[in-house]
Parts: sequence; C-alpha cells; structure tokens
Amino acid sequence: MMTAFILIETQVGTSPSVVSKLKATPEVKTAHRVMGPFDVVVMAEVADVDTLGRFINDKIHKLPGVTRTATCIAVNG
Repeated sequence: MMTAFILIETQVGTSPSVVSKLKATPEVKTAHRVMGPFDVVVMAEVADVDTLGRFINDKIHKLPGVTRTATCIAVNG
C-alpha cells in the first residue's frame, strides 16, 4: 500500500460537499477543509501509482467544484 496526500482547490462554497463525498470513498483515510492555497487535504491509501492516478482522475477530478489538485506521495524515512 502507498499513502498520498492530495491537495484540492475547489470553487467557492463547494468544499463541504467535496469533503463529504470523499469521506465516503474507501481509499480516503482522512479528508479536511483547510485554509491556505488549497481548500481540502485528503490522505488516501492505494495499492500503487497506477491506482492512485485512476483514483484522482475518476473519483476526485469528476467531483463538482474541484478545480485543481496537487499530489504528494509519502515516502519512508
């Protein structure tokens, strides 16, 4: 398994809905609304990089209100 932190920018007023929908997704371990250059931070666990790519494209980018993402893959050490 690999862990990734996904930073999500949303349209104004849509972050509560984005967080709610992501929390119902099996890959998502935590999802929080945050202040700063991004609106939502998600910690997800997936099998590999290919699965991560599909998760981001199929389950995050397609959510209404999501405008941009940045992904940080956790490394050991």
